[in-house]
Amino acid sequence: MVRSHVGGRTKSLRRARKIKQSAGAKLGVSPYLYYALLLLVIVFFALIRFRLRGMPLERDEGEYAYGGQLLLQGIPLYKLMYTVKLPGTHAAYAVILGIFGQTQAGIHIGLILVNAATTLLVFLVCRRLFGRLAGLVAAASYALLSTSPSVTGFAGHATHFVVMFALGGVWLFLDALESGKSRLFFGAGLLFGLAFLMKQPGLLFLVWAVVYLLWRKLKRPVNWKSLAAQLSALLLGGALPFAVTCLLVWRDGVFHKFWFWTFLYAREYGGVAKLTDGLRLLQMSGAGVIGPAVWIWFIAAVGLTAFLWSARAKAHAFLVISFLLFSFLAVCPGLYFRPHYFILILPAISMLAGIAVSCGAEGMLKWKGSRALSAIPLLAFLLAFFAALYQQREFLFQMEPTQACEALYRHNPFPEALAISNYIRSHTPDDATIAILGSEPEIYFYSHRHSSTGYIYTYPLLEPQKYALTMQKEMQAEIEHSRPDILVLVNMPKSWVSSSTTSSTGQMLDWANAYMRENYTIDGLAEIGNYTKYYWGAEARDRHPSVALNIIVLKRKSS
Repeated sequence: MVRSHVGGRTKSLRRARKIKQSAGAKLGVSPYLYYALLLLVIVFFALIRFRLRGMPLERDEGEYAYGGQLLLQGIPLYKLMYTVKLPGTHAAYAVILGIFGQTQAGIHIGLILVNAATTLLVFLVCRRLFGRLAGLVAAASYALLSTSPSVTGFAGHATHFVVMFALGGVWLFLDALESGKSRLFFGAGLLFGLAFLMKQPGLLFLVWAVVYLLWRKLKRPVNWKSLAAQLSALLLGGALPFAVTCLLVWRDGVFHKFWFWTFLYAREYGGVAKLTDGLRLLQMSGAGVIGPAVWIWFIAAVGLTAFLWSARAKAHAFLVISFLLFSFLAVCPGLYFRPHYFILILPAISMLAGIAVSCGAEGMLKWKGSRALSAIPLLAFLLAFFAALYQQREFLFQMEPTQACEALYRHNPFPEALAISNYIRSHTPDDATIAILGSEPEIYFYSHRHSSTGYIYTYPLLEPQKYALTMQKEMQAEIEHSRPDILVLVNMPKSWVSSSTTSSTGQMLDWANAYMRENYTIDGLAEIGNYTKYYWGAEARDRHPSVALNIIVLKRKSS
């Protein structure tokens, strides 16, 4: 009887899907046109990204790239670098670097493929639930929103990788719900587990799947044995990537560092910001994220109302609304609300835009029976889509990579990091070590030189958290013990503190100044103003910096 019930449910779900697909046929549109337009969208945004592939790396990219570089050299994470993030994105970078080369262009080409895969998954998930038109609109919305500079979409942040694996999990999860097969639940859990491994907030997508599975099963007479098998498979798949990671870092002898940074310190890091500060940041960042594509977000808001007036939307109301809620919760940890965090909610927003257009077109067709009238929601979306492109045209179509970087990351030394790294690489032996007083891990990656301390950021050392003073002392001890060949002093506030809630930098700078005077001599200077001036060797030693924002390269004095 159970088998008969499952078979009947599967047939009814297939019939429902055919009805959804026939909604597009009523509009007189060939299914092949949808796939051709999807390919056009993917290629269009891939070309935009390819044009700007040479953008200098920002800090998070520099960290992931350096971590990936170390992994390719067989050096475990948490040995030469400490990070609050789980190692999934570093491993993904290692794959990208191994395939496309250890350059910023290679990294950004890898990101093109990640973004294309995610766009395709948005289409597949939304098509499964609401038909081809909804899938196409959702995919186009995601490709546009995730490429926007408003979410720093050109940088290879962990959130891109979280979303790709999470959507893969959603797609397989929907198939598992339809078939009831435990192996598909395990596969979906595995993908959700990989999303968590990319960055901790990815765990919320696995929690969403558990909640939705329980809600779906408990609203009708329950086969407890079947539910237990499916839930166990889902959770086992979700736990496996993290369990394997723990075994690997334990084998490498760095488990204590891994656990401290990704859980103990992460808990402190997540508690630094106050609720009032978080709400203010949400308001500011949210406005910046929405602004360039405000009409796409407006259409998504209309899609949220579709559950009130569209029978087709109502059928999946709990799924979509709960997915939106958990996607927003994934943006919230720590209450920092940095622009790239919002990438985690873009699939849900894109899905709502697809629902608005598809259900709106269907409603218009039923109301008047006119195909011309039913095209109005799609035309509104196209206007919003091209308006967003036009508003961002200078960045997307005109700026050169370095210009785009400077426009996006004002008062950050990301272009300068390239020139400084090239100088270090050409003036030091391959086994030279570096310490950076500041937070510019991209210099380690560009220069192909190892760090002499695991503290590749100064941010944790200066936060108002209980480990800060211990971290400062540990960094100082590591540098004094390893005696790096090169010190890089970054005299730029954004490279030292990440927010206004920081402790004093005085003690740290007092130690740094005394240590540098005693052991190092100036070998390079970058003065950063409207344009950057570089001085090397004797010219740098004989010059006093003429601007407040500068980077000083120092080499160890001969014994």
